[in-house]
Amino acid sequence: MGKQYNKVQKRRRRKQYFKRKREQTKSSIALKKSSGGTSASAKKAAKKAAAKKTAKKAAKKTVKKTAKKTAKKAAKKTAKKAAKKVAKKAVEEKPAAEEAPGKESSAAKEPPAAE
Repeated sequence: MGKQYNKVQKRRRRKQYFKRKREQTKSSIALKKSSGGTSASAKKAAKKAAAKKTAKKAAKKTVKKTAKKTAKKAAKKTAKKAAKKVAKKAVEEKPAAEEAPGKESSAAKEPPAAE
């Protein structure tokens, strides 16, 4: 009779063990689902943050590019203005040098053509 009793006890313990295991797995699944929902929203928030970062980076790049372009244009304009001023001064200085009183004009320097 001892053997039969032991078998019954073992079976009872095994049933209780399986019952505990089932409850444990059910509760862990429920926890995963509840935490999974928050992690999904956390993932969405992370994606939004990443999208914002990339948008900010893109905006900074475009701002830098436009700033460079405008700087280049401004540099070109100032260079052109400086070149024009230098050209005007050079043109203004030549006639003034030719018309100086102590010097002869360019027309007087040339010998007359023999006929």
